[in-house]
Amino acid sequence: MSELIIIVLIVISGSALCAVAETALFSVSEIKVQQLAESQNKSALALLKIQSQMNRAIATVVILNNSFNIVGSIVIGRIAAAVLGNVWFGLFSGFLTFLIIIFGEIIPKTIGDRYPEKIALMVARPVRVLTFLFAPLVWAIEITTAPLTRGDKGPTTDEAEIQFLAKIGKREGIIEDDEAAMIQRIFRLNDLTAVDLMTPRTTVTYLQGDRTLAEAQEEIIASQHTRIIVIEESIDRVVGVVLKSELLTGIITGKQSEKVAMFMRKVRFVPETVRADMLLQEFQETREHMVVVLDEYGGVSGVVTLEDVLEVLTGEIVDETDQNIDLQETARQQGKQILENVG
Repeated sequence: MSELIIIVLIVISGSALCAVAETALFSVSEIKVQQLAESQNKSALALLKIQSQMNRAIATVVILNNSFNIVGSIVIGRIAAAVLGNVWFGLFSGFLTFLIIIFGEIIPKTIGDRYPEKIALMVARPVRVLTFLFAPLVWAIEITTAPLTRGDKGPTTDEAEIQFLAKIGKREGIIEDDEAAMIQRIFRLNDLTAVDLMTPRTTVTYLQGDRTLAEAQEEIIASQHTRIIVIEESIDRVVGVVLKSELLTGIITGKQSEKVAMFMRKVRFVPETVRADMLLQEFQETREHMVVVLDEYGGVSGVVTLEDVLEVLTGEIVDETDQNIDLQETARQQGKQILENVG
């Protein structure tokens, strides 16, 4: 009788180990495994290797699990028939099936799903060793199942999943509300273009380059912007950009007779269709804070500043000198008023 009990415990334990290992290996996040592997931990590296060839690891676990179940059932059947006799054998078989389902499948798989990371790390190296030992059987299974499992693997994640995870993280208190909001806004950079962010030409401050500081003094002082574009005969002939602070310094230090063009810096041009994320990259690379946006015919549509792009991530940035918070809305209202006056 004791022999029967020992064999039953071995079979149930073996089945449970296989079930918990299989569930944990399937449940652990690929991104989490890659993150753990960066620490060069041996178990994490083994787990990363397993995930790159998951079919081999699962084949190994399935072989081992079936070995316990099939071989164990045969051995248990013989011993039970001899010990219990035919009368109790049927009842014992039903009870054994119940034990395997509960303690060899349901409970282990629940634990594997609840603690996938810890368990996957514990079983990773043993599974790698067993995969090597069962290599001939694993290869045979791999060749047999190849026609059904062949194909490119899909991406690990996508934008929608990351945004959804941010919402869950906010709901569970893992990340703060402002952090979740910024994560959501980051993905807008890829959806917005220069024409969505720009200050329209109707509200752009500009100066003619051939005017002196004295002639342009009132416009310079009245400007709300730290950077002012410089033009020739019309706004469609932008030749550069000046800093308001440098112009004011010139006025204060007695350089009123010098022309605006003397203080001019180089300006960069971008099409209306350039994405916000590319604009941010350009600002970083060139260390410039303003670009001029051109339409499809080469005319000036407006200007975009670094602040405009950053506001996509942070929300509206308004300092104590801003009078018009939304210059795009101001431009629309001006256009509407002009149409009404014409009508």
